[in-house]
Amino acid sequence: MLSLPEKVSAELRRRGWKMAAAESCTGGLISAAMTDLPGSSDVFERGYVTYSNQAKVDLLDVYQPILDAHGAVSEHTAQAMAGGALRHSGVDISVSVTGIAGPGGGSPEKPVGLVYIAVALRAQAPQVFRHVFYGDRAAVRRQSVDSAFTHILEIIGPHHD
Repeated sequence: MLSLPEKVSAELRRRGWKMAAAESCTGGLISAAMTDLPGSSDVFERGYVTYSNQAKVDLLDVYQPILDAHGAVSEHTAQAMAGGALRHSGVDISVSVTGIAGPGGGSPEKPVGLVYIAVALRAQAPQVFRHVFYGDRAAVRRQSVDSAFTHILEIIGPHHD
């Protein structure tokens, strides 16, 4: 049985597509999962680990007013991160993740475990997914990675041609 990264890789290869990842709370885990696979250079172009707000601005062109108005952990920021990764890398699809992995940093409005994942395809507005994951920091990060791959497959899977 194929893992989620293997399924994504196979589908990208079938389409002749490349992807990029823009990661905050996952710290490069999506990129690592893709590059763990043999032949990943055929389908994976690059990853951005933009942990700080400044990195999001500098590398992905996330506008400071978005961060000021909505914060780093928001639908708007996830969307901007995915769009920036798509534009800067020239790929066919990008995924972004921003969230609060914990154990600290949460608030009543934005609890620990809140994660936004966006998937962007060329010439389409990014689709954003909101999750609240449970468990410790490692569990939140693992669930974020699995969900990112699942959302990619939901959007580009063979039954969505």
